[in-house]
Amino acid sequence: MSLADAHALAFSLASTLMVSIVIFRAGDGTMGVMPAAEYDGDDDTIVNEVDPFAP
Repeated sequence: MSLADAHALAFSLASTLMVSIVIFRAGDGTMGVMPAAEYDGDDDTIVNEVDPFAP
């Protein structure tokens, strides 16, 4: 998934689920999106975090 697609999906998930979402780079270079509470990977691979409660 491209970075633009990952950001769009992350914003959609964050506003729908009302949880923080992380955008991370997988080992093969692609982007992934998942709830921050479920992410247990390396912090260095996180590209961005979307918080629906942030101003």
